Amino acid sequence: EMQLVESGGGSVQAGGSLRLSCVLSGVSFSNNCMVWFREAPGKERQGVASIHTNNERTFYANFVKGRFTISQDNAKNSVYLQMNSRQPEDSATYYCAAERREAGLCALLPGYMDHWGKGTLVTVSS
Repeated sequence: EMQLVESGGGSVQAGGSLRLSCVLSGVSFSNNCMVWFREAPGKERQGVASIHTNNERTFYANFVKGRFTISQDNAKNSVYLQMNSRQPEDSATYYCAAERREAGLCALLPGYMDHWGKGTLVTVSS
């Protein structure tokens, strides 16, 4: 069974950078939409960025375009989220999720995901 483990969360000052990692195990790294979500206290879970592991096609939410970058390392079965120019409103628990999909655009919709990690907390101070 697929397992997802996130790491890299922590505290950072506004304007700083942080890189989150997500390691996938239990299934092939191929044929997956890998998606980063975030959830702040009292707010709905929102999609941040996605990447398809077969072609590395990416998609971003408008609020992170130009600031965040999603990438993957096939040799390490890992997906990363590089977050630059962090703002206090970026504070949230960040989750890695996966949808088993052979092709197509990876949507930033929680309901499409098959598996979830436990999340990693990111705090941005002003």
